[in-house]
Amino acid sequence: MKELICIICPRGCHLTVDDQLNVSGNTCPRGAVYAKQELTHPTRTLTSTVRVVSELEAMLPVKSNKPLPKEKIFEAMEVINKTCVKAPIKIGDVVIKNIFGLDVDIVATKNILR
Repeated sequence: MKELICIICPRGCHLTVDDQLNVSGNTCPRGAVYAKQELTHPTRTLTSTVRVVSELEAMLPVKSNKPLPKEKIFEAMEVINKTCVKAPIKIGDVVIKNIFGLDVDIVATKNILR
């Protein structure tokens, strides 16, 4: 038996999952989906910053446009930490395209216009 706390909504349901991936404790169907995914293939949305060449800013906040496999987070951070972009940058601009061939882009979350 595994115990999890669901993070999909603010309720924070206490979930229990047996060896056959039967979920209990969820108050909505999303909790069951979350628990099964968390135990079979956990993913996370990655947020970070990259260096930017700009008159006004030194760092640009970025995030993954889709969740990454949890085991790829540290490798993705190595790539992100080596990345530097040049202004102008707009929210949603792709900073790193298709990281590791996973169909996940790292995108800007702030406008830096100069």
